[in-house]
Amino acid sequence: MHALIHWTRRNRRASLVLTIIIVILLQATPWKSGDEMDTVPTITATTVIPSTPATLNFTPPFHTQGRHILDAEGIPLKLASLNWYGASDTDYVPGGLEVQHRDTIAALIRGLGFNSVRLPYADEIVVKNPVIGRDVIAANLDLFDPAGVCDAPVRALDVFHAVVESLTAAGDLVLRDQPMRSELEERLVRGALLCTVSQSEERWIRNWETVMAPLVSNPLVLGADLRNEVRGLWGTMHWDEWADAAERASERLLAMNPDWLMFVEGISSANDLSGVRTRPVQLSMPGRVVYSAHVYKWSGWGSLKPFSSRSYEDFAATMWKNWGYLLMEEVAPVWVGEFGTPDMPSGGDQNYWGHLMRYLRGVDASWGYWALNARKATGEWESYGLVGDGWDWASVRRDYRLNDLQRLGLIEGVE
Repeated sequence: MHALIHWTRRNRRASLVLTIIIVILLQATPWKSGDEMDTVPTITATTVIPSTPATLNFTPPFHTQGRHILDAEGIPLKLASLNWYGASDTDYVPGGLEVQHRDTIAALIRGLGFNSVRLPYADEIVVKNPVIGRDVIAANLDLFDPAGVCDAPVRALDVFHAVVESLTAAGDLVLRDQPMRSELEERLVRGALLCTVSQSEERWIRNWETVMAPLVSNPLVLGADLRNEVRGLWGTMHWDEWADAAERASERLLAMNPDWLMFVEGISSANDLSGVRTRPVQLSMPGRVVYSAHVYKWSGWGSLKPFSSRSYEDFAATMWKNWGYLLMEEVAPVWVGEFGTPDMPSGGDQNYWGHLMRYLRGVDASWGYWALNARKATGEWESYGLVGDGWDWASVRRDYRLNDLQRLGLIEGVE
């Protein structure tokens, strides 16, 4: 014991890292394939829900009932969404605007058969609303004026709202998403042992009010994905705590537009919605809540075995425990808002992807693929992206992913 104390005093950095590892291991729940799977209903030929196509024609406003999102005519809406990122990164605008006009990209998304788009944004867009350089919106200089020669500055919120207008004009629903911080801040935080970026709940809600205010009258703005991959200290947060905050934010936004839907992600990086069973998000206006999960090959947070190496039975059992039960027991809609895989997959990628596609077909959940983009903010190739550097039809990566997404309900031949 004396030797351990002496080592700890002389190796403070190493001891802090060791402490973090111990806390993570204490939080982890090793996979129990036997006991866990005994409680999971098998999805058989009689229980599989036939996969329904994504709706491209719908009548707003929308509400929820049981496992479904319904439009104003009572017709179920299955979201087949595409994530288009960039406004949460260092340039503060959705990617590709230096290559193609926003209307062209919106038409491309619609033509591929997606009926909705998730647009992440950074808090700095609201707090700083930075001036945007012409180089990052070179194909959208009409944002300055029709001739593209005006010297008046264009700011991040101007670009963001213009993109929303283009998407909804093309007939796509838009869902706004707020990551915890910009990609730049994420990189800075990863270099530290503890998160140094904080935000009060009131500031978080006020930022949402600022972003959503200009969109109150747009019927194709579906609502708000309140917080991306909720985490607390050591990457954890108790569900009850997050549900309380989600309710307070939702009530404020619904006071602006009672027709919006509030999307509430699970804890543990959006993996875990098991807490909804005993503590659902309850709002003063019924039929407003959609739950959201993220599923990647490295997911299974809190487990010692990632999805890339699971059997289908183990994978399906975790999906049921984390969020599948909400659909199969007709509790609430679930939108798998993020999942994706590379254009050149490894064996682990293929294992995860095959299991996820099989499960999503079985439960017929709404979903959102990550992502559209050709490149990351750093300029690195986005292997998960569906377009190339041209951001046009010629650059679409027509590989196994689009084929599999079509089987989930993605509509082809819209172009």
